[in-house]
Amino acid sequence: MTFRHVAVGVDGSVVAVRALDWATEEALRRGTALRIVYAVTDRDEAGPVLASAAARVHQRHPDLPVETRAVEGGTVRAMARESERAVLTVVGTRGLGGVTGLLVGSVSLRLAAHAHGPLLVVRGDHPCVNGREVLLGLESNADADAAAYAFQEAERRGTRLRVLHSATHRHITSETHRHITSEPPSLVPVVSPDRQRKARNHRAEEAVERFSIARLREECPEVDVDSRAVRTGLAHALLAASSGAGVVIIGAHRRAGRLGPVAHTLLHHSHCPVVLVPTA
Repeated sequence: MTFRHVAVGVDGSVVAVRALDWATEEALRRGTALRIVYAVTDRDEAGPVLASAAARVHQRHPDLPVETRAVEGGTVRAMARESERAVLTVVGTRGLGGVTGLLVGSVSLRLAAHAHGPLLVVRGDHPCVNGREVLLGLESNADADAAAYAFQEAERRGTRLRVLHSATHRHITSETHRHITSEPPSLVPVVSPDRQRKARNHRAEEAVERFSIARLREECPEVDVDSRAVRTGLAHALLAASSGAGVVIIGAHRRAGRLGPVAHTLLHHSHCPVVLVPTA
């Protein structure tokens, strides 16, 4: 049994087949095995579904190591356990937005609040292929792991990384902030104190973001990075950008076992699959 694998949950539905196909490509991209999991009340019920899923993978990729596993109990608990040893856990969602998305996407929402590692929730109809940019949303300095994952994902896919970060993102010391915002002497009179303040804040916001991913840029110099601050809602900016992305990556901010608003918005309405990386 391998502990370096991509895990995917299946149940025989069309949505699960899409998740299976994504998980297969993710395993191939990482050079890992694939574990197909079916959570059921009776293990005897899992045989045909797991056999069909494994056959689909073997037919397309005969050299990919595949393991099937039937587990008793609820899907959320089963996949949360699987996420402890998987490099990536993949599930599908039937959520189409609006009320429907809120109701039928509850499994992926609950799993996102309890997964121990990166969780890929398959949304939208984009195929799992290289070419589309990787989208990263940064809310705070707690998103360091999500940023690292996004750089690695862009490197694996050989595509551009687009970073959107909140304009309220702060994680440097006040001394550094004073250094960044200091104004050099100028012979040009300041037209407006308000404009001067806004200019200082703008430079600080950009510098903060550059500071937060500077090390990752050095470690992955081949990744083309497009980074910008978002002065409106980060969730809606990511949602709009997700229509052109192959995958969107965010930190899974959890409070009292619940996800934050950015994750909620993307899991219900994103145009592409969403990866949630646990935050510190």
